[in-house]
Amino acid sequence: MAKLTQDDILTYLEEATILELNDLVTAIEDKFGVVAAAAVAAPAAAAEEAAGPSEVTVTLTSVGGTKVAVIKAVREITGLGLVDAKKLVDSAPAVIKENIAPEEADQIKEKLMGAGATVEIK
Repeated sequence: MAKLTQDDILTYLEEATILELNDLVTAIEDKFGVVAAAAVAAPAAAAEEAAGPSEVTVTLTSVGGTKVAVIKAVREITGLGLVDAKKLVDSAPAVIKENIAPEEADQIKEKLMGAGATVEIK
């Protein structure tokens, strides 16, 4: 039997009908004991898991020793007034921002940690 090249196989696949391709997939599954759906789904799931979360929440867990600096940072991040920012800081642990991009969350964490706070990203 002559050895088929990759181009020969691709040409066949381009010209085959859907029914012929379905029969081919079934024959391959039977011959080699594999399931085509699992082979396609596994890499997609692994890629999604490796990408990490698309939205995160930044939580102020502890104020630390410099409460005034943390209040200023919270005001800058959230746009709240002085009284509301103080209430938020006093109620720690408190959510600072929800459903934001991980990159933005990292920037917020850096600002708050720079002010002396302890921050958690979930």
